[in-house]
Amino acid sequence: MTDMPPLILWFRRDLRLADNPMLAEAAQTGCPLLPVFVLDPETESLGAAARWRLGEALVAFSQALAAKGLRLHLARGAAGEVLERLARATGASGLWWGRLYDAPAVARDSAVKARLRGLGIEAKSFPGHLLHEPFGIQTSGGGGYRVFTPFWNAIRARDPGPARPGPARLRGWDGDPGAGERLADWRLGQAMRRGAAVVARHALIGETAARDRLHDFLHGPVADYPARRDRLDRRACSGLSEPLAWGEIGPREIWHAARSVMEGAQDPGVDSGSDSGAAAFLRQLGWRDFAWHLLYHFPQMGARNWRAEWDAFPWRGDSAEAEAWRRGRTGEPVVDAAMRELYATGRMHNRARMIVASYLTKHLLTDWRLGLDWFADCLTDWDPAANALNWQWVAGSGPDAAPFFRIFNPQSQAQKFDPEGRYRDHWLKGVGADDFYAAAPLRWRLDPAAPPPVPLIGLAEGRARALAAWNAGKA
Repeated sequence: MTDMPPLILWFRRDLRLADNPMLAEAAQTGCPLLPVFVLDPETESLGAAARWRLGEALVAFSQALAAKGLRLHLARGAAGEVLERLARATGASGLWWGRLYDAPAVARDSAVKARLRGLGIEAKSFPGHLLHEPFGIQTSGGGGYRVFTPFWNAIRARDPGPARPGPARLRGWDGDPGAGERLADWRLGQAMRRGAAVVARHALIGETAARDRLHDFLHGPVADYPARRDRLDRRACSGLSEPLAWGEIGPREIWHAARSVMEGAQDPGVDSGSDSGAAAFLRQLGWRDFAWHLLYHFPQMGARNWRAEWDAFPWRGDSAEAEAWRRGRTGEPVVDAAMRELYATGRMHNRARMIVASYLTKHLLTDWRLGLDWFADCLTDWDPAANALNWQWVAGSGPDAAPFFRIFNPQSQAQKFDPEGRYRDHWLKGVGADDFYAAAPLRWRLDPAAPPPVPLIGLAEGRARALAAWNAGKA
């Protein structure tokens, strides 16, 4: 029936059916639902790998909705204008969405809400992207946290709310919302060029795949997570950062599944060490919340030094050395292996991220923002809050950061976390190397048969130069 107006559901980074407060409440209204995704300028500004990955997420989510009898309507343009036009055309009873917390999204959502309410249309937003919303966690003085440990102590025992399963039934709207866009016409993977086919082989796409990965992790590798999560040559991590970034799995679902392991509610046969592993894993989920907490309270964290005293530090800008870093040609095997992993898979092991960030900002004295921008272009699990926090943490300019004089030695890091060289061999000489050369732009003119590059700078020399610059800044 088309005589009942639809409730429009505006999806962004919440492309899932389960653990979705907005969708769960919408299903209970009995209203016909019109799910919408808007490709607005902010979304179009994503890096190449993130745009490609968004396209894959939309394919999977469209299929999940179709199985429930709903069609995802695609539209392009400024969100406020598109949504007002759609609400007018359909006579919508309301428009709902899940909240985001970066400054552009907050401003955009506030404008949309004011615009629609001015037309007498219900505009309602929901939590869903995080365990705890940034404005809901405060220090005893009423402000935001700046240090992780007290933040973690504040949330670790707090119930994030239920992770409700996907609605058994959804009522789709069978009216005509007007001509929608075709996903293929958006060409979201265009900038990836030949790299898309390579990265696709490493991607974890869709809600079902994410849930399966969570189950496999909690019934296996989680037991060794505290001891092995930093090993570059082991599959010891959850691999859930990618689906989490696009909302293909909800943080509450992960939280409660891991808590059930800690509390002994797991299936028979789960390793007895899983409780401590799950606790360490949950702490990483807390770090994700902490990153968004900081970005909400300090919106310029991705563009400015958190600590103003770092504004005078003599960071170098772009250079031939920085370009060699991007291309995995620094001459430091573990750094080059990690940069190849990034380009071929769209992801990078977390320990490797710290190693390459330290090398860029300290051995090469290069501005952390240059590294952040490259990650933004290459990561399929791009998360603006986590990446800004992590880059500033390594550089020393951020809140609760590692001190600048903590300079990772790539060789000792490799010996500790890749002791047999398997990670380096895979990306420098093995199947990983083949993937990297297949994905790398032809304009890079890389020759797989070329000898390894000469190190850009001696490790001792680079460390001494970095410390001299740091000490000079303190004088």
